[in-house]
Amino acid sequence: MDDHDHSHPHPAAADEAPPEYYEVMETAIRELLIEKKLIAPGEIRRQIEVLDSRTPALGAKVVARAWVDPGFRARLLTNGRAACEELGISFYDDTQLIVLENSDKVHNLIVCTLCSCYPRPVLGLPPDWYKAKPYRARAVREPRTVLSEFGTEIPEDVEIRVSDSTAIQRYMVLPQRPTGSEDFTEEQLAAMVTRDAMIGVVKVNFEHGINS
Repeated sequence: MDDHDHSHPHPAAADEAPPEYYEVMETAIRELLIEKKLIAPGEIRRQIEVLDSRTPALGAKVVARAWVDPGFRARLLTNGRAACEELGISFYDDTQLIVLENSDKVHNLIVCTLCSCYPRPVLGLPPDWYKAKPYRARAVREPRTVLSEFGTEIPEDVEIRVSDSTAIQRYMVLPQRPTGSEDFTEEQLAAMVTRDAMIGVVKVNFEHGINS
């Protein structure tokens, strides 16, 4: 006989929690838009799938190509969006992408002081710290200190330029290619490039690509 009989009562399964305010609002607005034929029923799902498919690996691919192809690099710095589209990276909104190149004399850092505007088509979702108020405020006011907290020390003779993203204009940093990576393949170079390097809070770590 089973050691566990059912002669004693079991606690009732907990009811699902009621939807929160924003869930109710999202559902109501979505259903209204569908009713008014402003969006198709599957459009939101498709857009979510597009967003989920975007990761920093796309941006890393762009950076690596710019490092090995001077012509592409020039086009990227002239029109970031068009250059990314050359690599099959589509943009699902009307934003423009400006790519900022780091050099021996200039280090670029991107921020959105108002909210969390970010180059999502090429980098995916922004990290939590990028959206947080302390970073948004301090990146503009004391960028050298903020960078040092990420472990990035910028010499005093190097200018730090902070670019503030907007709803229609997004930025991405083109980091400096590490010395010693001349024999790396494009795939190995892309493996070295991190999300944070394309935001500008760190430099590309040469050691990261050695075993890639």
